[in-house]
Amino acid sequence: MRNEPMEPGTLDSRCSPTRVDVFSRSSSPRFTLRQRHRFVLPRKAERRPRLNEQITAPEVMLVMDGGETEVLPIAAALERARARELDLIEVSPKAQPPVVKIGEFGHYLYQLQKKERKQRSGSKRVEVKMLRFGFRTDRHDLDRISERAQEFLSERHLVKLAMRLRGRERANTEYAIKKLKGVIAGLEEVSEIEQEIKRQGDQFIAILRPKK
Repeated sequence: MRNEPMEPGTLDSRCSPTRVDVFSRSSSPRFTLRQRHRFVLPRKAERRPRLNEQITAPEVMLVMDGGETEVLPIAAALERARARELDLIEVSPKAQPPVVKIGEFGHYLYQLQKKERKQRSGSKRVEVKMLRFGFRTDRHDLDRISERAQEFLSERHLVKLAMRLRGRERANTEYAIKKLKGVIAGLEEVSEIEQEIKRQGDQFIAILRPKK
């Protein structure tokens, strides 16, 4: 049976309603992955101190260059900042009244970021670095161990020195302790004793911390 041509605007009776719905939905606009990225909400903007007209408190506590403070209306504080051609910066918004200072905003922001970086570096996790050597380790290798310990201490880590004893060496504990003390003495300018020498299994250990 030959299919007869249909007139424009008519629907073939052989098409089920379900099929018609599929075609009608396919005509709706679809976003590609690249296009959908445009509709992602932006990340929360970095919080920065308010300055000048952004400060909404009716009165503020102005910190002056010498450290003195003065409570005055926001309009008067703004007038002082304009007279010096500088910004009025809100440094403590939760105080009552908010604390402000006069200065160059770019310089203040730089100093604030510098302080935050210093705090992050100061909160760096302290690790215990292990350095092992043997009963018969020679002077040259001990010097290398001392140099490595100094590097760890300069990075503000703890250093655990462990001297291993094997076989008949376990009977000569006095020599082992003396050798370990010699290594510790070579690091006394950059370290302090965190844990005194003690025996732990077949080795003697001691822990050093960076000198304050």
